[in-house]
Amino acid sequence: MTPRKGTSYIPSQAVSTQSSILVGCSNKVVWVRVEGKGSFLNSSGLKEFARAMINRGHREFVVDLLHCPVMDSTFMGTLAGIALRLREIGQGALHVIHLNERNGDLLRNLGLDRLFALDLCGIAPLGGEPAVKTEPIETDAAVDRTAQAKTMLEAHEALVEVAPGNLTKFKDVLEYLKQDLAHPE
Repeated sequence: MTPRKGTSYIPSQAVSTQSSILVGCSNKVVWVRVEGKGSFLNSSGLKEFARAMINRGHREFVVDLLHCPVMDSTFMGTLAGIALRLREIGQGALHVIHLNERNGDLLRNLGLDRLFALDLCGIAPLGGEPAVKTEPIETDAAVDRTAQAKTMLEAHEALVEVAPGNLTKFKDVLEYLKQDLAHPE
């Protein structure tokens, strides 16, 4: 997101092994900006934040991937879970903007382009970018192992719900996570 007059953002760091998710709301639109890799390490925080926003009545989500070089399947499944929840409610949408070619290919290969509005050019939908300060959400560093495994399982189940053909891609992951949750150490 390019800051516009009256808009402030928490300064982004150079893309490194560190990643963060910055969020803000403007006119009932929830803005999510991924700084660094979208991964299982920041998926639980995003899932809980989105759940809280949906419970507060927010129905439009814009995910900005300008500074996100790559996403893993858990992160993409978390985005799918948010979009599926909005579909279940019968209102709203999830828009993904500023995605690079690699992220676009990843989302299309999992069939998520049928669930999200994808914008390779970075044109902000819904009337522009947020005029509010974005703030970081908690990462999964504070999440216990069981909660993280549950988030990963839910994310992969969402990927299969969106496109049943994804089951062959994630069958082993799903089986492992179910066993892990059934028999915690």
